[in-house]
Amino acid sequence: MAKTTESLMPAAFLGHGSPMNALETNRYTEAWSRFGASVPKPRAILVVSAHWYVNVTAVTAMARPRTIHDFFGFPPALFAVDYPAAGDPALAEEVAEIVKPVHVGLDHDGWGIDHGTWSVLVHAFPNADVPVVQLSIDARKPFDFHLELGARLAPLRARGVLIVGSGNVVHNLGAIEWSRPQAGFDWAHRFDEAAHAALAGQPGDLPALERHPDFKRAAPTPDHFIPALYLAGLAAAAKCPAEVLVEGYAFGSLSMTSYTLAAGCRPDAGGDGPSGDLPDPAVLPPEDTNI
Repeated sequence: MAKTTESLMPAAFLGHGSPMNALETNRYTEAWSRFGASVPKPRAILVVSAHWYVNVTAVTAMARPRTIHDFFGFPPALFAVDYPAAGDPALAEEVAEIVKPVHVGLDHDGWGIDHGTWSVLVHAFPNADVPVVQLSIDARKPFDFHLELGARLAPLRARGVLIVGSGNVVHNLGAIEWSRPQAGFDWAHRFDEAAHAALAGQPGDLPALERHPDFKRAAPTPDHFIPALYLAGLAAAAKCPAEVLVEGYAFGSLSMTSYTLAAGCRPDAGGDGPSGDLPDPAVLPPEDTNI
């Protein structure tokens, strides 16, 4: 087991949006960069990505995880991105041990580092010099399970592990509106604001948003919302609210809001600036891009 320190590593939920953010510089990517620069260098990074959404709870346990390009319709430059961070098999075993009696399988050769992870880490930790482990989202489990699992991971913060959720609080690709590159629909604002109220007030209440009247439009599939539950679990365990790092919207139905826990990172000052673009809808509809 890794050495415990007196200080706790910060944690975060990053609204990743389009994978084109990996190649672009905008106020969201700049916020991710500030976050990475503000935290002590982690022993390792444990990421809960919206894009490893499967019917099992598992953790990557390979020494050299591959960079996964799990999307469609984007330019060759995006498929050429390589994020060569090492894995950390010892941390994978630690995760499996610390969350018992929840069973976590060790994935030695199946997954890797998907775009929900590397599209933000290329900005937060551009040197890829910190080992990266991913924890899957078990699609079979209710929201309370994910909140509680996030809380079970809390001791890792005292062992130098940076825990990051990567998704989007509002994520409805079927409702993309191209005339709103920097704006959100009214229902997107309402749901995003409800999530903010929970995370900044009573993080343990975040699962209740499943009953919010706008939930089915904001999260028609829950994969991108669930990573926020892990930050909420960590915040509830620490009895400490989360703070907004950067907030905004893209194409009407995506929230780009990111949160940190105990990071002491300067938040975004606001203002204009779009997030990463999407493929031409005449060539590929947004719901077929797998972002």
